This record gives sequence, C-alpha cells and structure tokens, in this order.
Amino acid sequence: MSAHSAAPGAARPGVWDTLSTCTSGCIAHGAPRVPLAGIARRAASFAHVLLRAAADRDRLAEPGRLRRHARAALGALEVALAHEGPLLTVGPEEAGGAARTGTLVVANHISWLDILALLAVEPVPMLAKREVAGWPVMGPLARRAGTRFLDRGSPRALPLAVADLAAALRGGRSVVVYPQATTWCSATDGDFRRATFQAAVDAGAPVRPVTVQYLQHGTPSTVASFVGEEDLASSLRRVLAAGGLTARVTVHAPLLPDGRDRRELAAAAQSVVLGRRYPEPVRHV
Repeated sequence: MSAHSAAPGAARPGVWDTLSTCTSGCIAHGAPRVPLAGIARRAASFAHVLLRAAADRDRLAEPGRLRRHARAALGALEVALAHEGPLLTVGPEEAGGAARTGTLVVANHISWLDILALLAVEPVPMLAKREVAGWPVMGPLARRAGTRFLDRGSPRALPLAVADLAAALRGGRSVVVYPQATTWCSATDGDFRRATFQAAVDAGAPVRPVTVQYLQHGTPSTVASFVGEEDLASSLRRVLAAGGLTARVTVHAPLLPDGRDRRELAAAAQSVVLGRRYPEPVRHV
C-alpha cells in the first residue's frame, strides 16, 4: 500500500509497515552505464518535465494531462514502456452483471518508477504512505494527482483507509494499491497483505491484478529497485545511468469477489501478480 518500504530516510517503522528483506546489495546494473553526458541530458530533461507538470497545478489531476506527463517523464529518463491491456476496463460480462463500481487495481511494488509506469498506462489515483507527500517536487505532484495518503504510524489509519477505499469503489472511483506494503527487488518476491482487499469485498468491486517488471535490453534487472536504506536521490541517479531500461506492465484479467473473503482474494491476486501461491499459514493482517 505504500510508495516505498519503511527504510529510506530511516524513519521509525509504523504499525502497518512490512519490512523487505531486499537491500542495496540486491541492486545491480544489467547493462553498461550511460556516459556522463547522457546522464546530464536525461537529468535536465526530467527536471523540465517535472516543472511543466508542476505548472499545471490543479489541472494535473485531469487524466489526459497526467498520462502525458507520466509518459514524458519516462521518456526523459529514457525508460521504455511496454504494457498489455488497460487497467480499468471491466465490461458487463467481466463484471458478472453486477452494478458498475470502481476497480481496485493491485500491483507488485519495486520502485518509485512503478507510479510513473502505471500512470503512463492509465491514470488512476493511488494509495501511498504519508511520507511521499513530503518528497521534493514529486510529493506536491502526487497530491495534485489525487493520491490518497496513509499514516502507517497510526493504529487507526488502516481501518479508516479501507473504509475510505470501499466508499470510493462504491462511488465508481478506482484506486491503485500496493498490497505488499513495501518494495522488493523483483517481480516475484514479497507477500500480499489482505487488508485493502476488504474494500473490494465490501463494495463488491472487481480487483485488477497488475505485474510490474523491469528489464535491461530484454533481461530482468534490479537496477530500478528502490529498496534498503537508500534515498530517492540515490535511486534517481542510478536510473539516470541505466542503459536499455524498460518498464513492463502486464495487466491481468479481473478477479471478482463472488463470495470470496479478503484472504481468498489476496491469495488469488498474489498468485496472478507474482506467479506463485500465497504462503500458508498467512500471518499478515
């Protein structure tokens, strides 16, 4: 549910945090680094895109503008985008004839780049940890884009966030969540926490599983991972230097509650997104 793990910045872990076993030792360039001149060009282009997005102010929340800015940001970083299918389209047949609600989009979490990649495919508001709102430049942009923020240090925050999600889904609004509640270095690691799936159960809303993966010249890579104790600036510098980087977004068929509880929905979504079964026994909340 976060836009990053509990680690960067060494903030004290909140009651809803999950600790990733991935560290900076998991991260490696899978291709030759970009020369310094190329890094400088990318950095200048990325800064220009962020400034243009900031200039849009409240208009940034418009889906078309948000998609264009996200794609421009990836282009500035020279990160290619490959995706299969839309995030939200759930037709009457897929929805099982139920009244139209919003969609709970659930994705694995590797990097802050995940946010740009998903917005570039289809702009959907996200649920992120409160600390993201304080990030330089990107924090204000996240707020203007409609991001919902969760205070993971508050015992009451998660139940209230789930109730808010359910209300949004009932009202026809879709939201992206990261059920791993932290970042991992690959598209197969980490477990899904079940809490946010309760919102889909309560609202009778479809769950759209999404897998995000990073490759360098077609080979899976950890270079984009944002894990361990590093900060956003360090991660950005590494992405600026990464050669042949592609963000691949695979959108899977929707899952319907159909009488399943949150544990069963989380298990089904994890199996689809990560390509492996939910571990037993499940100890997460």
